[in-house]
Amino acid sequence: MTSDPRIPRSASGSPARKADLRKQLLTARRALDPATRTAWDRAIGDHVIDWWKAARPAALGVYWPLRDEPDLHPAYAELARLGARLLLPVVVQKDAALEFAEWRIGEEMVKDQMGVAVPADLRLQAAYPPALLVPCLGFNPQGYRLGYGGGFYDRTLARHTPRPQTLGIAYQCLQVPFDSDGHDVALDRIMTE
Repeated sequence: MTSDPRIPRSASGSPARKADLRKQLLTARRALDPATRTAWDRAIGDHVIDWWKAARPAALGVYWPLRDEPDLHPAYAELARLGARLLLPVVVQKDAALEFAEWRIGEEMVKDQMGVAVPADLRLQAAYPPALLVPCLGFNPQGYRLGYGGGFYDRTLARHTPRPQTLGIAYQCLQVPFDSDGHDVALDRIMTE
């Protein structure tokens, strides 16, 4: 694990502490060298492709990168070439679980009400994907993620039965101890570079 003095080494689960931790992790992620980030993104993408080849889920929920999240677009293109059915998350209500729309590489995209790219031809799916890539701002050794505080993924995972297999996507240097809250849902696996 890379040690970076800008990244805090622990935080309690209090909202104020988590808000401070989010700011510090965003700053640390933003400060990563672009060449390093590109190499790490490629490595994470390779891990995702290897996982998909072994697991072969019927559909895979992916994400459009925001705020310096790992950009896995080259891996998405390779997954599509291999036959993966890709779905993007869609915010349908501010305090609700995410929905998912079918996505084809290269199709026209528009920004939704939250500023996230979604297909212009929004094809919402009735069924949730059986596997889901979940972007993490930070994560702890127990597999809990720290997101931006909106709760979209926690509500999504709490609502769905059977629960999809969850693969957190993050940079290893953003692993930090923090306490989980009662509503947090641990991820099945964290994929880093």
